Parts: sequence; C-alpha cells; structure tokens
Amino acid sequence: MNDFDFLAGSWDVANRWRTDFLDADSGYEEFPAVSHVSRHFDGGASFDEIDFPTKGFGGLTLRLYDTEREEWSLYWSSRRTGTLFPPVVGRFTDGHGVFEGEDTHAGKAVRVRFVWSGTTSGSPRWEQFFSVDEGETWLHNWTMQFTRRP
Repeated sequence: MNDFDFLAGSWDVANRWRTDFLDADSGYEEFPAVSHVSRHFDGGASFDEIDFPTKGFGGLTLRLYDTEREEWSLYWSSRRTGTLFPPVVGRFTDGHGVFEGEDTHAGKAVRVRFVWSGTTSGSPRWEQFFSVDEGETWLHNWTMQFTRRP
C-alpha cells in the first residue's frame, strides 16, 4: 500500500498534451507545472496539488488504497470546474501502475487510463489515454515527466 511513496515531495513537471484529447491528428503543446505531494495513512493515501502557471489553472489529486480489494482509487479535481472527477482504479505491478475508469470529455463518454512508470528510477512519468470504443483502442493524449525539486 506504499506504492505512491515515491511521489512524496516537490516536483517540476514537464507536460506534453494534445491540443484535442480526442483527435489523433491534433498537435502537441508543452508547458510547465509544479507539484507538491504529501503522504498520509502510513502510505495508504497520497494527496497532491499541481499548478500550471502558464495555463492559469491547477488541480488536486487524492489517491486512496483499498486494503480489502488491494487497489488504488485516484480522484482528480480541477480548479477550473471545482468538481471531483470519477475515479480511475487499479494497482502497481513491479513499479508500473495502470488505472482505468469511465468519464466524459467534450460531451463524449470515454474510458480513461492512467499509467505510472519510472517509479523506482527517481524519474517518474504519468501518461493519460482515452478510449471512445470501450478500450478497443487508446489515444495517448497527455504525458507528465517529473523532476524532483532541490
């Protein structure tokens, strides 16, 4: 249940996202962020606040470990909406985490996948994918590369 311990602390985050999350032909945009992550419940919870200064918004993530199901639920909230998005749920295997859930984007139902990698290397990476066909195909639409702040 300590899977997210690697993320505790402060980070510079290099972001790269599609200009249209649902269009495979859209271009990419790069921008910075700063994230502050705290550990709670002896590693069974993680909380972060991230600020995207050039975008004018930020967000919060709450991660909770369900000891009975042995899986994590990750909840995102954006300053732009002030609402809690539906969770993505999953687990880590050998330092690689995959989490999925249902949501909507631009009025369309999407399946969402978050993938965490590099968690043991000191250079964690988060990636987001959307599927509009119930997981048959996935469109990679956002990457965050984390660098620990001094």
